[in-house]
This record gives sequence, structure tokens and C-alpha cells, in this order.
Amino acid sequence: MKIHLNEMVFYGYHGVHPEERKLGQRFIVDLTVESDSALDSKIKHLSDTIDYTKVFAEIKHVMEKKQFVLLENCANCILDDIFAAFDLVCKAKVIIRKPSVPINGSLSSVEVEMQRSR
Repeated sequence: MKIHLNEMVFYGYHGVHPEERKLGQRFIVDLTVESDSALDSKIKHLSDTIDYTKVFAEIKHVMEKKQFVLLENCANCILDDIFAAFDLVCKAKVIIRKPSVPINGSLSSVEVEMQRSR
């Protein structure tokens, strides 16, 4: 089974430049978590699956309460926390988009994508 949490929007204080860590900005996060498909037919109650409201809360905590210079570190932290908090997760992929990039040029966003398995 796969669960997708799409386009979660958070305000965080991440970035290489001190102004980014002081003023903050918007970040958009997508997360996909997978469980063992052999367990799918046994799902009858919330305790039998991955509670995506709790997954959202984990990501929100990382994005809004912690601070990172690099999005790569942020993505690693999210994946570490997801695997630590949810035993049923066997694979996870996170994408973090930064729409307001301090680059002298035109682009809609920069994103980091990271994937990990147990």
C-alpha cells in the first residue's frame, strides 16, 4: 500500500543565506510512504495501517520547529523521523519544494527528492 501526502505547505526558516533563516519562507512537501503489501488485506482499523494525520504532524514539526541550511538535511531528518515513528513504513520518498529561491534568474521552484527503504 502507498499513502501520498501531497502539497503540504509549511512556513520554515531554512536556507543557506542568513536572511532565509531569519525571515523564513514557504515550503511545499510531498511524501509517499509504503507498507508491506502482504499486510493490505488485514487492514480493518486505524491501528492496522499508517495514520497519515500523525505522519503530517511529524513533517510539520520538522518543517516548522527545526532549522536547516540545506534542504538535503531537512529531507534526511523527515525520513529519519518517519522511519523511527512508524514501524509499518518500509519505504518512503520525500520531495521538498522551495518556491522562493534567491537565484538571479527565473524559475518556479527548486526541489530536493530523497527516497529510502528499511
